[in-house]
Amino acid sequence: MREWLGLAVLALPTLLLSVDATVLYLALPHLTTDLWPTATQTLWIVDIYGFMIGGFLITMGTLGDRIGRRRLLMLGALAFGAASVLAAYATDPTVLIAARALLGVAGATLMPSTLALITTMFRDPAQRGMAIGVWAACFSAGLAAGPLIGGALLELFWWGSVFLLAVPVMVVLLVAAPILLPEAKDPQAGRIDLVSVALSLAAMLPAIYGLKVIATEGTDAGALAALVASVVFGVLFVRRQRALADPLLDIRLFTRPSFLGALLALLVGLAVVGVVYLFATQYLQMVSGLSPLHAGLWLLPSAVAMIVTSIVAPMLARKIAPGLLVAASLAVSAVGYLLLAFVDGPNGLALVVAGLIVIYLGIGPMMALGTDLVVSRAPAERAGSAAAMSETSMEFGLALGVAVLGSLGAAVYRSELPGGTPAEATESLAGALAVGDADLVAAARDAFTSAMNAVGWAGAAAAVLIAVVTALLVRGPQAGPTQPVLEEAATSRS
Repeated sequence: MREWLGLAVLALPTLLLSVDATVLYLALPHLTTDLWPTATQTLWIVDIYGFMIGGFLITMGTLGDRIGRRRLLMLGALAFGAASVLAAYATDPTVLIAARALLGVAGATLMPSTLALITTMFRDPAQRGMAIGVWAACFSAGLAAGPLIGGALLELFWWGSVFLLAVPVMVVLLVAAPILLPEAKDPQAGRIDLVSVALSLAAMLPAIYGLKVIATEGTDAGALAALVASVVFGVLFVRRQRALADPLLDIRLFTRPSFLGALLALLVGLAVVGVVYLFATQYLQMVSGLSPLHAGLWLLPSAVAMIVTSIVAPMLARKIAPGLLVAASLAVSAVGYLLLAFVDGPNGLALVVAGLIVIYLGIGPMMALGTDLVVSRAPAERAGSAAAMSETSMEFGLALGVAVLGSLGAAVYRSELPGGTPAEATESLAGALAVGDADLVAAARDAFTSAMNAVGWAGAAAAVLIAVVTALLVRGPQAGPTQPVLEEAATSRS
């Protein structure tokens, strides 16, 4: 019973962090009129949070293995609450950017810690699978609830209230964690290698920055230089990990096909669904003409579908091989992407909603089982590191999807516009709506629908491809790490 109460405690930061990922978008117009940030500062207010989370996940996951996952969770909760207050009462854009950066670093301590503690608390594979299903369901529920909660807060209070939402949640976590959560760490862990930390940041941060620039501004020399630097530092990081007796990241885990297959499923699955969600939400508001609140309500059925399948999937995994179940769920999501490929004009609301429901019916099992496959294939003492890799693959997937498929959609949108279209209208559908010409708006809406169709076709192809790869790589029962792997880990420390 104590384990399930502990899971309820761990669900709080999971739910909060996913809410925080979407709630800021609604608050942007309000804080912009109050703080008057420049266009560049506005981008940093939005992006710095994701940069810091993506950059620090591996370091924080491994740090939790060394100092204790509950201790790191509580330190992160304290920092997240303090940074939330700083963000809520920021008086200028620079302070808000700094607060968002601190929120990102603190957030990087919370996600891998929650997931690693779940693997510690639930040793039975069936119970662990169900617990991770609940964790994934909370994550998806937060994404769906973010716009609704944000809209309600902005109706009643000022923009800073969306940040203060974190404070009571973190207070509850700090009070309940010592009572309900066990401490867990690697008893034989060595000291953190600071050079490895620096190399991991030098590899991760430029990669995320480069992908985001390509997604929003197109390919340029700076973005390409960032990606090249990321590859160079990534190679140096891998070489150093192979040489260390106690590495920051155990590279040997990637030689395990099931581990690698699950990571690829999370990477590609999140890459596709992230950009499709972006296109679908814009379609609902700027093509179908729904208000943000009504658009959020139409998104609820897909979120419910994901919550349900996230919880049901671990039960099915007791009878069906998890790899095959993940592959089948990706194939189901491909059907949803195909539905979006056939949306025609502004009257496709029903088809978009149906497509999203089918997509999320498939994404739920992929999230729950894929995450469980990653953490269960790693040695118990490396649970924090494995959880961080799971989170990192999802962060990279979201950035990669927007960069690649988002660029594809943007190219199709521009190609479908008539000649002589004003420059601001070629940049985005929002720009076309701002111009206000009726004929241009109609053409831009049709062009955007064509772009979403193209993204739907590409998403379906990617989902089918990764489904095949997952079925081939992920084999065997959904159990913990095999004894030879544990012995290998012990030998490396002797």
